[in-house]
Amino acid sequence: WMTGFAAVIWIAVIVLTFYAVKAPPERHDRRRTNLLIIGGGAVVPTIAVAVLAMYGLAPIPALLAPAPDGSLRITVSGEQWWWRVSYQPPGGEPVVLANEIRLPVGRPVEFRLESPDVIHSFWIPALGGKIDMIPGRITRLALTPTKTGVFRGACAEYCGTSHALMNFDVIVEESAAFDRWLAQQRAPASMINEPDAARGQELFFANGCAACHQIRGTPAKGVIGPDLTHVGSRRSIGAGMLPNNSATLLRWIARTEQVKPGSLMPSYGMLPEEDLKSLAAYMEVLK
Repeated sequence: WMTGFAAVIWIAVIVLTFYAVKAPPERHDRRRTNLLIIGGGAVVPTIAVAVLAMYGLAPIPALLAPAPDGSLRITVSGEQWWWRVSYQPPGGEPVVLANEIRLPVGRPVEFRLESPDVIHSFWIPALGGKIDMIPGRITRLALTPTKTGVFRGACAEYCGTSHALMNFDVIVEESAAFDRWLAQQRAPASMINEPDAARGQELFFANGCAACHQIRGTPAKGVIGPDLTHVGSRRSIGAGMLPNNSATLLRWIARTEQVKPGSLMPSYGMLPEEDLKSLAAYMEVLK
């Protein structure tokens, strides 16, 4: 409806422009000109904007109202420049991951939104309106996905150097599939059986990665960076920047600051190529 309104207004402006250019000068009398200015410049835009505002604002109270008791609650923290996502299932321990959100279709969910650094804005255009994440405050957004699919989310408030590189995927799936996924995400990291990945695990601890990252089921308990317990199961890395595979994982580890300017994660390009491949292999098997 808003696009249609904008299209009608645009067409009207173009028609009036052609009229102003092509019409004989004698038609531009003062009375007609004044009516055009008052009607087209003040009355029509006021009515059009008022109608669009009423239409656009109507869904907002439902989005800001608390979700029903027992609904799935997800805390999302916008950080420079990635998303910390924490599921709060009723009666269970929080499940923490990063840069990806999964939702069950047809079930209400309430997002609790916060930021530890600067103002971000949480926006999933296909599912709901945008809302700011303000340091020192918790804002809420409630929605109920009505169709399955993969949707793009983004930060809609300029927040620094890599603002444009701060995105995330939202996967809406059937309720049973979501429950299986959440149960899998609750589990600790699986045992490592592949030799190259096992070597990557050793390198992970030897190079201080555990100081910033957590991998549940291992001694890695860092909370500064994203939780990597099941990083290999995510669709992308770097907050929606790169597809998740061994080549992009290696590139991210070796040249983090080149891939995402301003990133707080140091680049590990000084490591030998074989070490980087082993670290990438370890990340890849963390399903």
